Amino acid sequence: MTSLASPPRLDYLDAVRAFALLLGVVFHASLSFMPIYIGWAVMDVSTGAAVPGFVLVSHSFRMEVFFLIAGFFSHMTFHRKGARSFIQSRLIRIAIPLVVGWFVLRPLIVGSWVIGSASMRGEVNILEGLKVGFLSLSTLPQDLLVGTHLWFLYYLLLITAIVLLGRAFLRLVPKLYDGVFPHVDSMVVWMAQSRGSLFILAIPTAICLWFMNLWGMDTPDKSLVPHLPVLLVYGGCFILGWLLHRQPAMLEAFARLSWGRVVLCLVSIGVTLELSQYQTDIGHPYYAWIRGGFALSYALMMWTLVFLSIGLFKAVLDRPNAVVRYLADSSYWMYLVHLPLVIWLQIAVAEFSIHWSLKLIAVSVMTAGVSIVLYDLFVRSTWIGQTLNGRRKDRVLFRKWARKRMRMDPEGVRP
Repeated sequence: MTSLASPPRLDYLDAVRAFALLLGVVFHASLSFMPIYIGWAVMDVSTGAAVPGFVLVSHSFRMEVFFLIAGFFSHMTFHRKGARSFIQSRLIRIAIPLVVGWFVLRPLIVGSWVIGSASMRGEVNILEGLKVGFLSLSTLPQDLLVGTHLWFLYYLLLITAIVLLGRAFLRLVPKLYDGVFPHVDSMVVWMAQSRGSLFILAIPTAICLWFMNLWGMDTPDKSLVPHLPVLLVYGGCFILGWLLHRQPAMLEAFARLSWGRVVLCLVSIGVTLELSQYQTDIGHPYYAWIRGGFALSYALMMWTLVFLSIGLFKAVLDRPNAVVRYLADSSYWMYLVHLPLVIWLQIAVAEFSIHWSLKLIAVSVMTAGVSIVLYDLFVRSTWIGQTLNGRRKDRVLFRKWARKRMRMDPEGVRP
C-alpha cells in the first residue's frame, strides 16, 4: 500500500533546484553583453570578454542539475502518492504551465525580440513589437517551441512519460522487473563508491555531445521532434536522480566534496574554455581531435559542477531556512516569467554608458525582484500557486497588507 505520509523536506535539494533556475535568469541576462552578436534580442554598448566563459560554464550544468533533482523528487512523489496521483500532479504542475505559459509568454517574448531588434536600429516601437508578438500566435502550430524557453517543460514531460512507460513495460514481466532493479541498484552503489564515478558518467555524455549541432549542449527549441542527444543527456540525468532516490545515501556519495574533485573541476573548466576557441576553426588539421577533447572535458566539467553544487548546498544549507524555502517555492514561477522581463530590461539599459557588470547585476536583481513581488501578490496564495507548487501558501512579503484587507472586508464585500 502506498504511504501518503509526507517525507521530511530536503531543504538543500530545494536550494539546489532554486539555484539552477535562478542561474538560468542570470544566464539569459548575460547574453546581451556578449562581445560578438549571437542573434540575441539586443546587444549592449558595453560588452565583456569574461561573458562567453560564464555563458559556456553556466550552460553546461544548470539544466542537468534541474533534471537530476526533478528525477529524484519524481521518484519520491511516485512512490508516496501512487501512479495515478503522480501522473495527475505532473499534468497539473508541468503540462498546464507549458500550455498556458506558451500562450501568455510567447507573444511577449517574440514582441521583445522585435523591439530589441528595432532598438539596435534606433527605431523603438513598443506597440508595433507587441502587435507582431501577438500576431505570432496565428502561425500555430508552426515553430511551436521557437521563441520561448519553455522547451524544458516539454522535455520534462517527455522524459517522465518515457520513464513511466519503461517501468510499466518491465512490470509486465515480474521476473524481469525483479531481476533488473537489484542489478541497477548495485551498479549505482558501485558507481557512487568508485573514485572514477565522474569519468564513468562523462564518457557516455561526451559521446552525446559529439552529436550536438554545436559544441556543448544544444538548446532544443526548434521542433517538437525530440533532439536525441539532448534527450539522452537530460533523460540520463532524470533517470539517475530517479534511481538515487531509491538509495538516498548514494546521492551523498556522488556529491561528496573533496579537493581532488575541486581540482578536476577547475582543470576541466580551463581545458574546455581553451578548446572552445577552436570551434569555428573547421580547417584546423586536428579539428576532430580537438572537438573530441572538448566533448570529454565539457562532460567532466558538467558532472563535477553538478555534484559539487549538490555537495556544497548539502554542507551549507542542510537545515530549515525560511528565506531558502521561500526562494525555492518562488523559483519555478520566477523562471517561467523571467525571459520577457530580462529582455525588456536589457533593452532599457542597452545604450547607457555603464560597465556591463553593473548592468548585468541590475537586470538580474530587478528581474528577480519584480518576479518575487508578482509571486507574493498574485501567485503564492492563489490557485496559480497551487498549480505550480502543489498547494496554496500564505503571503510573506505582503502578509500584513493581506491581513489588513481581510479585516476591512472579511467576506469579500467592502462594508
